Amino acid sequence: MSKRWLVALAALVSLAAGGRTAAEDVIRIGVSAPITGNYAEYGENFRYSAQMAAKLINEGGGVLGKKVEAVVMDSKGDPKEAALIAQKMVEDPGMVAEVGDFTSTCCLAAAPIFERAGMVQLSPTSSHPDFAPSGKYMFGVIGTQAAECPFNVEYTGKEYLGATSVGIIYINNDWGQVTKDEFTKACQKFNLPITGVELFMEAERDHGAILNKLRQTNPDAVFIISHYNEAAAICRQIRRMNWKVKKFSPSSIFSVKMIELGGEAAEGIATNTLFALEDPNPKVQAFIAEFNKVAGRDPNMHAACAYDSFLMVCDAIKRAGTTDRAAVRDALAATRDFDGVTGRLTFTEVGDINRKYMVMVIENGKWVVKKDYTK
Repeated sequence: MSKRWLVALAALVSLAAGGRTAAEDVIRIGVSAPITGNYAEYGENFRYSAQMAAKLINEGGGVLGKKVEAVVMDSKGDPKEAALIAQKMVEDPGMVAEVGDFTSTCCLAAAPIFERAGMVQLSPTSSHPDFAPSGKYMFGVIGTQAAECPFNVEYTGKEYLGATSVGIIYINNDWGQVTKDEFTKACQKFNLPITGVELFMEAERDHGAILNKLRQTNPDAVFIISHYNEAAAICRQIRRMNWKVKKFSPSSIFSVKMIELGGEAAEGIATNTLFALEDPNPKVQAFIAEFNKVAGRDPNMHAACAYDSFLMVCDAIKRAGTTDRAAVRDALAATRDFDGVTGRLTFTEVGDINRKYMVMVIENGKWVVKKDYTK
């Protein structure tokens, strides 16, 4: 073997070793979100927030002496894609945990994969009551419909809107069905009569027939269980029908796109939130300012929850003192009073968070908090 060849071989070995060292100096956290598709704004918010959180951590010295990286993958809001992403992530030995996905349906589809592999799946926005309890490695930040629906009935519907009866229209998926069920139970508890219930499929664009059926039941208000795109379309159709009915929805409609797509038809629709742009907390205002700088628009509650989620994973890794997936899971489960932009966060025994809410309304083309019940 020639001396020149040995020198070249040594250089290659050194380069390979340097590559491994460089990779080991980065802690990779996966982010699964609908970057494209019907829920693209939500996914973009996840991406911006995760990258902002990673930048904040890295500017502060990183975690365990290493930089963190947000590895974003596009689930398109499709549970099949979410499951494929989960498989990719768990098979990557350098991936420590996942933040995502956005919809409860995507989260539930991916959960068994993360659970079998023993890797944290922390969803910023899955509010399905069955998600966090579905496995040891599943966690949710936004709270659940088991808490949100009673608030929407008692405070958003009855107290703020003064609703005396309600019709329900809901999207026919895992999240829509459980939200309808939780809302129905809450209506029974707080004595708000339900006049009718109608469902629609995610691909539907014309809701006129079911709205006409619901109108015939003569409700004082309509509870629209959907995301911003469907809710905006429904509000426009209600306006075209010249139907003077009160409107409210779960927090899933909290989006600037709801205002853009709904226009005047969205005026007055009410929902609940746990994050407000008017919050004077300096940490919240710093987050809002940075998000505006990066995204060119205000963040919504889902962006704030994604930001908190990424930071919580980093905090768990730091407290665990290792990137071992099981140790990170245990540290995350032990989180108490994490100081986030959506409040002080403590996980329950099953891995979700008990939340308090505010009533928020679209007023003059802006989201405005009308009453704060979080204090």
